[in-house]
Amino acid sequence: MNLSRSSQMSDPLADVLTVLDARPIRITRFEGAGEWALAFPALDRLKFIALLRGSGWLLTQNQPPLRILAGDCCLIGRSAYTIASDPDVPPIDGSPLYADGNDLLNLGGDETVALGGGISFAPSVGAFLLDLLPAVMHISGATPESNVIAAVLDLLDNETAIAGIGRSIVTTRLAEVLMVQAIRAFATAPEAIDGWFGALADPRLGRALQSLHGDIARPWTVADLAAEAGMSRAAFSAAFNRHVGVPPLAYIRNWRMTRARVALASRHQSVRTVAANVGYTSESAFGHAFRRHFGIAPRQTAE
Repeated sequence: MNLSRSSQMSDPLADVLTVLDARPIRITRFEGAGEWALAFPALDRLKFIALLRGSGWLLTQNQPPLRILAGDCCLIGRSAYTIASDPDVPPIDGSPLYADGNDLLNLGGDETVALGGGISFAPSVGAFLLDLLPAVMHISGATPESNVIAAVLDLLDNETAIAGIGRSIVTTRLAEVLMVQAIRAFATAPEAIDGWFGALADPRLGRALQSLHGDIARPWTVADLAAEAGMSRAAFSAAFNRHVGVPPLAYIRNWRMTRARVALASRHQSVRTVAANVGYTSESAFGHAFRRHFGIAPRQTAE
């Protein structure tokens, strides 16, 4: 992975997903009829559920039950969750039912059909994105933005229903497209307005984030970012903090440390080079910041 100053990447979403090595893992299929409820634990990865047929409910902690219909797609952060035919049905642990490589579960019929999966990240760095996301991101199949999602779901439906040659490769690639399209659709939804996706979609904050992600090694100040956004420093800081949930300089520090950890783990660059590539002119200052952020020295990551 190249962390050079000359990087031309200016799409923050692509930057984050690429650096974190976000990729779908193990697409599973659920078919059910009658009453059913499956509970799944909280994990440090992004999960997704897409309903192909029928209807159901998604239940997460501290959130009201969410009705999901055919064509809907949900991205779930760190929260434990339950998918059920009705919110009042007592859930059973769903994880053992998918053990030993079983990717298809049928509970009495196929009135409801859903796909599930996880989005994994490079070790120890997924927190950067997960900390920025809401517990649940719901993309309704009735929105105009879901047209592409519907087409991908149709292809996934066909692939997961059969055991064709190259099935795992095809489903993985389709799941990657589904993940990005779902994020795109959610970023334009009203409920995203106060989150990181809302900041990306905002013309002024998005411009500042594009500049920042395009040149992370630059010695950014809040005034610099405010100028990129065409806002006063105070207005920019307030808007950034409100949308993203952290101050601008904290966001910069978090992203620098995340990129640095991924680069060090690859063992292709020295600590000095990585430090310079994420904006530190002093290796000792970088080491202090890295230890404060992760609790270990940079060289421990590279070992």
